[in-house]
Parts: sequence; structure tokens; C-alpha cells
Amino acid sequence: MKSTDHLKSLSVDELWDLHEKIVAELGRKIEAEEAMLEGRLRQLGNAANNYVKTAKRAYPKVIPKYRNPKNRGETWAGRGKQPRWLAAQLRSGRKLDDFLIQKSS
Repeated sequence: MKSTDHLKSLSVDELWDLHEKIVAELGRKIEAEEAMLEGRLRQLGNAANNYVKTAKRAYPKVIPKYRNPKNRGETWAGRGKQPRWLAAQLRSGRKLDDFLIQKSS
């Protein structure tokens, strides 16, 4: 309570001078804090850059070429291992061309 009594006893000019000193000191402290935080961010950024993997090449979406006639939701683009449904059909004597998806024009 003593400090508030002291403030009440100050004149407007003295209070304004005190206000300007407080604003200036706050400005200096905020600038110092920002500089410290920016330095830490740079350090974290440099550390993160050391662990960043190179970006992989983006591959285009592959359109399915073959469809299971028994289950229309099962498709295959012709890449990778043949799905079980297709391998079973081929073993039973059907041809790969029997499962081609007809392109609409």
C-alpha cells in the first residue's frame, strides 16, 4: 500500500515521466525476449533441418485396368503382385484380357 500512497503524492508531470520510463523499460525487455526466442527458434530450425528427409517424388495416381466380375469393387492396376482373385481366375484357365475394364468414351 505504501507504493500507491507514493503514486498518489506524485504530480501529473512526475507520473507521466514514470510512465515513459516504464514504457521504455518494457520495450527493452520485450526486444531482449524476442531476440532470445528468435535465437532459440533458429537453433531448433537448424536442428530440425538436420533430421529432415528428402521429399519423395510424387507419383501420379494409377488408374485400375482390371476388375473382378464377381465383386466389382475389387480392381487391379496391373502393377505389383496379382491379387488373389485374379490369380485364381487365371489358374482356372481364363485370360487376363477377360478382366480388362472397358474405357468409356
